[in-house]
Amino acid sequence: MSSATDSASDAQPTVGVLPGDDAAPEAVHASLAVLQAMELPIAFEVLPDGAEMAREMSREEGEQLVIDTAERCNTVLFGSTNGQTPGVGYFRWGRQTYANVRPIKWRPGFRSPMVRPEGIDYVIVRENLEDLYAGIEGDLSEVAASGLADRPRFGGVSRTQIPGGFGHFAEADGRYAIKYFTRANVERVAHFACRLTQQRKAEGSEGKLTCSAKYNVLSRTDGWFVEIAAEVASGYPDITFESFIADDFARRIVASPHDLDVVLLPNLYGDIFSDEGAGTIGGLGLAPSGCFGEDWAYFESVHGTAPDIAGMHRINPTATMLSAVMMLHHLGQHERASALEAAIDAVYEAGERLTPDQGGSASTEEFAQAVIDAL
Repeated sequence: MSSATDSASDAQPTVGVLPGDDAAPEAVHASLAVLQAMELPIAFEVLPDGAEMAREMSREEGEQLVIDTAERCNTVLFGSTNGQTPGVGYFRWGRQTYANVRPIKWRPGFRSPMVRPEGIDYVIVRENLEDLYAGIEGDLSEVAASGLADRPRFGGVSRTQIPGGFGHFAEADGRYAIKYFTRANVERVAHFACRLTQQRKAEGSEGKLTCSAKYNVLSRTDGWFVEIAAEVASGYPDITFESFIADDFARRIVASPHDLDVVLLPNLYGDIFSDEGAGTIGGLGLAPSGCFGEDWAYFESVHGTAPDIAGMHRINPTATMLSAVMMLHHLGQHERASALEAAIDAVYEAGERLTPDQGGSASTEEFAQAVIDAL
């Protein structure tokens, strides 16, 4: 993962802080209190949450504010959006942050449902721009009119060989969505995953890259993704490469998570399987992420906005704080990143001021104060 700065002697970086919607701002502001208590050589530019922006400005003005902040700042720490906070699509597609890095790591004190969570420590690299997330959808009649429905299907069977065809495309009231990949984008995210595997190997990990997709059915898309990943990995002789069909890999996340090191996944599977991985270590409140492009990155928790607990001050800010750890490493603040991570670990090991999702009764702010005290 690239660093925006390499030493404290560089110009002071600026971090944009976008709280997001529902309960997400509670986690972000608690995390920001911890970062500010650390007296970091970083300037923070804090934006309003989505509801406040909606009250004070038009959506177009809010979107421009978010985009201008992203352009002006070295990086952004972001909560989560339910769609109310505008402009966040620019972070991903506008700035081409093609690699979504999602660490899955159990720590002592995490309330895991697994019998043996000790040692679970791997990283999912999720392709972040393509696949079904392009949002290209429509009516099945468009597919029928294009002639695509008449192409050979699974096992070489064509639509005309099955009575009634594949779902009566021409007559059916139905919808479709397009999955797509481009070679250039798959290659760059595969190179990213290979470099991360090398980095983790240098730090003591196995040096293994695992790729998964539904390539036994979707040979021309998912199969192509895995083929390209294997081609790229062959240029890194110091790492090993393996691949599994998606449904088998879903089982492995639960049955043998200790065998995983770095995992490369297409967009949709990466989104789904990272939530499954978070479940094995104790929940989404513990799952951080960073989205990396060629020259810019932003950081956010994996979880959503948690509208069911908005205003209750019980959302777990750990995922946001661990995302901030990733952000500090990205900014070259490695010692401070390690100090924050160690403080979070200390709070969990003590087990005295944990949020309800981890079996405690502490509020979001009380947990943050415990981290400050540990620092």
